[in-house]
Amino acid sequence: MKFEDFSLSKETLKSISIMGYEEPTPIQISAIPMVMGGKDIVGQAQTGTGKTAAFGIPIVELHRKSKKPFAIILEPTRELAVQVAQEINKIGAKKNIVVLPVYGGKAIDTQIRALKKGVDVVVGTPGRVIDHIKRKTISLSEIKIVVLDEADEMLDMGFVEDIETILKTTPPERQTLLFSATMPQPIMNIAKRYMRNPEKIRINPKDLVVTEIKQVFYEVRDVDKINALSRLLDVEDPKLAIVFCHTKRDVDEVAMKLEQMGYNASALHGDYTQARRDEVMGKFKKGMIDVLVATDVAARGLDIKNVTHVINYSIPQNPDSYIHRIGRTGRAGKSGIAITLVTPREYNHLRLIERTVRTTIDRKKLPSSQDVIKAKEKNITKDISEIISQNKHAAYEPFIRDLSEHFSFADIAAAAFHMAFGEPKEQHIEEPREREKTGIVRLFMTIGRKDKVKVPDIIKSIAAEANIPQSKIGKIDVFDKFTFVEVPAELADRVIRSVDDVIMMGRRVKIQQAQAKRHK
Repeated sequence: MKFEDFSLSKETLKSISIMGYEEPTPIQISAIPMVMGGKDIVGQAQTGTGKTAAFGIPIVELHRKSKKPFAIILEPTRELAVQVAQEINKIGAKKNIVVLPVYGGKAIDTQIRALKKGVDVVVGTPGRVIDHIKRKTISLSEIKIVVLDEADEMLDMGFVEDIETILKTTPPERQTLLFSATMPQPIMNIAKRYMRNPEKIRINPKDLVVTEIKQVFYEVRDVDKINALSRLLDVEDPKLAIVFCHTKRDVDEVAMKLEQMGYNASALHGDYTQARRDEVMGKFKKGMIDVLVATDVAARGLDIKNVTHVINYSIPQNPDSYIHRIGRTGRAGKSGIAITLVTPREYNHLRLIERTVRTTIDRKKLPSSQDVIKAKEKNITKDISEIISQNKHAAYEPFIRDLSEHFSFADIAAAAFHMAFGEPKEQHIEEPREREKTGIVRLFMTIGRKDKVKVPDIIKSIAAEANIPQSKIGKIDVFDKFTFVEVPAELADRVIRSVDDVIMMGRRVKIQQAQAKRHK
């Protein structure tokens, strides 16, 4: 399907083309015709699925010029309000639409002056919108469309009463659009109370994890995490990376350690002032900071197109959080890498995330110290080549020639490296669970002949769930109540994670590595 199929105006189509949109996403295909048709909708979709354009395009198309706002969009955070406002401004650029973000942490007088001049769309946080309603500096009497974006996030942040107050202030005949990654009961209650026979849209979980994002995990002990992170940053050499931690304390500690180790890193969490957060985000967007260490709340709604790596220093607490985090990379059709550090006790939780999200997260072996040295040497070679090609070294040539009377050029260069980078350090990281990488592994499955399962059924199920070729599956022995399956050792983890707890022949199947045969 193409955007032209929605019968959009030539102005909007031109703006969409300038923005680089080529074809609509699943949420846009489902939502745009319904919104254009005047229907209320409840859309279940995560950040990164294109939902801003799913409601932004119809708002631009349906709006009519007036002194008072035609549409209001509620967002959980200041950052999201600004980003959504910018997006809709771009979509409506050829129609001269006026979009105003309103949020706390910024002088309200500036927003009041803009509202007096007249705006078409208000994008705001519930708290600041309530402030304007109380001051009578905003009128919602001519609102035709209300959008509740990231509704579950607004629920988590305690905005439900504010949302209901705002909805009661708008005309009852308005059109209401609700978007949420999850649908907890309070959100469903809002939909039931304030929406008119809403159409429900749900994006298939398989579509939620962007295919351009490479997903891997490394199993490390807690005490080795910071060294493991250091190795990965050295070898991966990300352009921009976001490192996620559970707590504000972890964020501060990890950021501090990275800075002490020489990385261009900075922390971001809810305890920082708005001015500090703006400063950090501004530097990160401009590439003045390479590694942003953040909590989920602080990084919520970030849309920075050049983030190449997302690193889960702490494993996400739930599958939705995993999707939100890794969606910070792979933006705008670009590729990205999502890395998760997993301790042995978190291994089962990782498998739960895989099953819920229906994705495969590949296990990889941590780079060795030698890999790190090679990566650094590669970067040094690149930097030196650029310096020489740009003739930035010329001022030092007389000094080097003087030294060359006493030492070889090789010794001089090596000594300069030592002075700049110090002695290469050997960091020992112990593998928490060494698994055999070669040979065959025998797996035990809790399904057998009594369940009417046959060898072809097992082969098809394993190949489909683990996304591996059927030819990789070896010998299969089916008994009355259980089955043994042989697979290559390097695929054993993937098969166990993917197949455990799946429904096969109408029953839930468990799978694990078979115990070694005992010799009498």
